[in-house]
Amino acid sequence: MENVLENLPLWLPPSGRGPGLVLIQEIFGLDDYLRSVAAELAASGYVVAVPELFWRTAPGWSSTHDEAGVAASMAVMSSFDPALGLSDVLATVAHLRSLPSVTGGVGVLGFCLGGSLAFAAAAEGDPDVAVSFYGSTVAAQIEGLDRIECPIQFHFGGQDPYIPRSDVAVVEAAVAAHPGAEIHVQEDAGHAFHNNVAPMFHHPEAAARAWELTTGFLRRTLPA
Repeated sequence: MENVLENLPLWLPPSGRGPGLVLIQEIFGLDDYLRSVAAELAASGYVVAVPELFWRTAPGWSSTHDEAGVAASMAVMSSFDPALGLSDVLATVAHLRSLPSVTGGVGVLGFCLGGSLAFAAAAEGDPDVAVSFYGSTVAAQIEGLDRIECPIQFHFGGQDPYIPRSDVAVVEAAVAAHPGAEIHVQEDAGHAFHNNVAPMFHHPEAAARAWELTTGFLRRTLPA
């Protein structure tokens, strides 16, 4: 594999055309969960691409969704370069813009690691919309919000053991002063609460609430 666009997984909507979405992975890789999200978004009218972020160091990576899988994925993450990952995301945004099947804009949507990169892509690149689920580095890089011109939506869990509630409060304060940004905190949920194949993380009620907010946000800002 010479670059992230080689063998890029792509999901097309029933019509074969629509706005583009770059779906950005968690540390677990391109797994059944992410594939199901891609398929759902495609069914809603989007052309969805999922860049493989670990192609340089762990090509084809996909782990289990338990303590062992978390440990293995964290080991893979130890050799991950966020700057190169961001360049892969932005390259995928540009690639989608070039496709005849992509009509309208191109957005980014990411979970966990992908949530951090979705925020970074909005701050450093030019997506038309961004959705960031529980990105652990968002609070530390929140000054980047001032550079974001596209609509952006943040999601966090109030009981996240990896992202302190105080960090979420930092994001809340910044969002309150930034037109075009919104944040939703599921106070009863922890980390990765939307991941429906990870029993140790999944919170069905919080996931349903957050996903309804997400799809509504996309309909308003990147209508299919």
